[in-house]
Amino acid sequence: MTDADVHPSDTEEPTLEFDHVTVENDHAPDECAIFPRDASEDVLMTAWISAHDDSFVDLESIR
Repeated sequence: MTDADVHPSDTEEPTLEFDHVTVENDHAPDECAIFPRDASEDVLMTAWISAHDDSFVDLESIR
């Protein structure tokens, strides 16, 4: 393993891919859980983001 393997250059695009699932809650707003696609079960216990419907914006409105 080289230093380039551990510390990619600033010009390289990240290769981490994410997946998501909608969590439907009976007595609370639904949530979108976002997590690394190839994560192990141990990593999934701590490496995820939860977002509610008002956390999202239309992409075109930001451009």
